[in-house]
Amino acid sequence: MIKKLIGAVALMLTCTATFAAEGGYPLDKAPYRVNDMASLQNGAKLFVNYCLNCHSASSMRYNKLKDIGLTDQQIKESLLFTGEKVGDMMNIAMTAKDAKKWFGTTPPDLSVIARAKSVNAGPSGSDYIYTYLRTFYRDTSRATGWNNLVFPAVGMPHALWERQGPRELTTVAMHEVEGKEGAPKTWERVTTVYDAQGFSTVKAEPVANYHGHATFDAKFKAANPAQVATYDNDVADLTAFMSWMAEPVQTFRVKLGVGVMLFLLLFFLVMWRLNASYWKHVR
Repeated sequence: MIKKLIGAVALMLTCTATFAAEGGYPLDKAPYRVNDMASLQNGAKLFVNYCLNCHSASSMRYNKLKDIGLTDQQIKESLLFTGEKVGDMMNIAMTAKDAKKWFGTTPPDLSVIARAKSVNAGPSGSDYIYTYLRTFYRDTSRATGWNNLVFPAVGMPHALWERQGPRELTTVAMHEVEGKEGAPKTWERVTTVYDAQGFSTVKAEPVANYHGHATFDAKFKAANPAQVATYDNDVADLTAFMSWMAEPVQTFRVKLGVGVMLFLLLFFLVMWRLNASYWKHVR
């Protein structure tokens, strides 16, 4: 029975790892800052200023931000702009009807998006958010003028584009093409360059004697690398806040788990020695 259980767990972990690897664009590892109060406070400021215009966080109250070191006065002065109260939920004024009219769909609530993405986008929802917010690029073929490597054809515009600055994207895709009139398939390399305004140029060239597999590579070229580095740091803070918001007690949970494991280890040692003492005269 134990062997079957171990086998089932191993199969589940293997399937999960395979799904994460084949889920599309590879995810970057998000810096872990959930226990960094300064990062969480900066992330909260970015979230309220840039995300809370279209996305709600209806499971979170403003006064919960006191857990990351903010006071009621700081919350009122820095995060409340339209007459909300400190005890209110983090909702938005836009209605679902207007959102569907303007964006084609209702923007999702972000209260637990980090946990949701940890289920269907690989092992870490934080990695998904961190990579997603850093892989927007201009694309004039889209209605919003923006596209995304992690979420192709996304309906969301790049709300933080001014902080990131202009960038050029070059993608190189190797893929098979059907042969003409029953001829065997051949390989083709397609290089696409999106300039800073979103206009693209495409170059396709056949590749002879290629025996590999389909690949996709993307590389950004920033006009101001220092600005992008600052932006990446802000995105790390924003990701940390969204991860904390999805589970505000996670730091306490980890500490509690460590304490419980240490207690069980100590209890095991005591019981082991006590068991030896009880049975030493029986043999």
